[in-house]
Amino acid sequence: MLKVLRPALGRLLTPVAQVLARTPVTPNALTIVGTIGMSAGALIFFPTGHLFVGVVVCTLFVFMDMLDGTLARIKGTTGKFGAFLDSTMDRVADAAVFSGLAIYFVRGGHDRVLAAVSLFCLVAGSLVSYAKARAESLGLTCDVGFAERTERLLIGLGAAGLSGLGVPYVLPVGLWLLAAVSAFTFGQRVLAARQSATALAGAPGDRESAPGG
Repeated sequence: MLKVLRPALGRLLTPVAQVLARTPVTPNALTIVGTIGMSAGALIFFPTGHLFVGVVVCTLFVFMDMLDGTLARIKGTTGKFGAFLDSTMDRVADAAVFSGLAIYFVRGGHDRVLAAVSLFCLVAGSLVSYAKARAESLGLTCDVGFAERTERLLIGLGAAGLSGLGVPYVLPVGLWLLAAVSAFTFGQRVLAARQSATALAGAPGDRESAPGG
């Protein structure tokens, strides 16, 4: 959904990456530091109710994590392991964000329903990413999705930040919205994978599956 903004964001990050390219900093180091910083920000500040501060910290490290791909292209060090590490660390950071919110609702927010919604967002987001990765590993086309990771983080962190500034009801609304669009996106990708599998098989109703799913 926000793919149209990526070229502009790339132009914004390129000068910073060019400076970093003249240092020993590696793309994988940026990925790891960004994940650690984002996870620490979410797990330290969200459970204690410091939502706005937590969002500011997470956002700073999100931009650091986004630099890794640009730096890799400039240094000419793009590779499969870097892509694997980036995707894996994204799942860790996402888990920290929504776990932090779930802990906040259990400990300080006194709302176990929203704690459950936060965990649903965590699981649904992981399923959205897994569906695409698994489909592509099987040679299927699955490049669809109303709410990819960028959109999910924008909704989740945006709602948490506004709630931390005192805007009423925005966090519950944001989480319920995120749960809905994540489930919808997962359905989109399952349908796209089925259509791709059917097209490859040359006949409808293909039920062939690979082990290890």
